[in-house]
Amino acid sequence: MNTLLKSHNIDDILANANFVYAKSMPKMPHHYTLRETWDSNTFDYVVQKIRELGVPERFFRKTYIYYYANGYKYWTMGNPVCETKLINRAKCD
Repeated sequence: MNTLLKSHNIDDILANANFVYAKSMPKMPHHYTLRETWDSNTFDYVVQKIRELGVPERFFRKTYIYYYANGYKYWTMGNPVCETKLINRAKCD
């Protein structure tokens, strides 16, 4: 297992990740982080934990799994872990 995973929990990993503002969706402000900027094992671990520890919530007509931590909610688009390309984050209301 990656040393980062042994010494940090999911909240710490997410808090220290590099997120980029999603400027293409200004009416739904959020940020995202891309798999390609992560260690692949760490990214997979975080995606799995978001899905294990998160709660299902509706967003318009679709249900996503949201994980709440650090004043944010985190989610993916629901693809299989190996096909997931990004993690989204938005401030909690």
